[in-house]
Amino acid sequence: MRTYDFSPLSRSTVGFDRLFDLINEMPHVQDAYPPYDIVRTGGESYRISIALAGFTPEQVTVTAHQNRLIVTGNKRDSGKQDYIYQSIATRGFERHFSLADFVEVEGATFQNGLLHIDLVRRVPEAMRPRRIEIISHSVGTNTKTLNAEMPKAVSGKAA
Repeated sequence: MRTYDFSPLSRSTVGFDRLFDLINEMPHVQDAYPPYDIVRTGGESYRISIALAGFTPEQVTVTAHQNRLIVTGNKRDSGKQDYIYQSIATRGFERHFSLADFVEVEGATFQNGLLHIDLVRRVPEAMRPRRIEIISHSVGTNTKTLNAEMPKAVSGKAA
């Protein structure tokens, strides 16, 4: 497995350690089964569509845990059919998707051999960008001169 050295980026970034770890942990060769598409359906919404020909909704499991989405399919072959030629895949699978922070699964539907998983990014109000007011103190309003604060020097002459 190949790892990347992100130490030059560490000098100018804060809080990206998790991202760098994800890049280093990514498998470089992934199984292409089952085929899938990822589509942006709105400003903060996405849809993952997975082609699952021959599977039923009962044979597929969708699990969301923290920033990970796992889709698993188990199809049991009854062995009752005598295939002359079999091209439709019937093997089980497990597909992993890494989700960004604050991306949640909104729902899943199974229609015409396609599993659709709808995702939405919901950033909490406290995490959204906000404008910070800059308060300026103009010169002379709250400043005192050095002479006003210093006690008057006692001269050597008595009054």
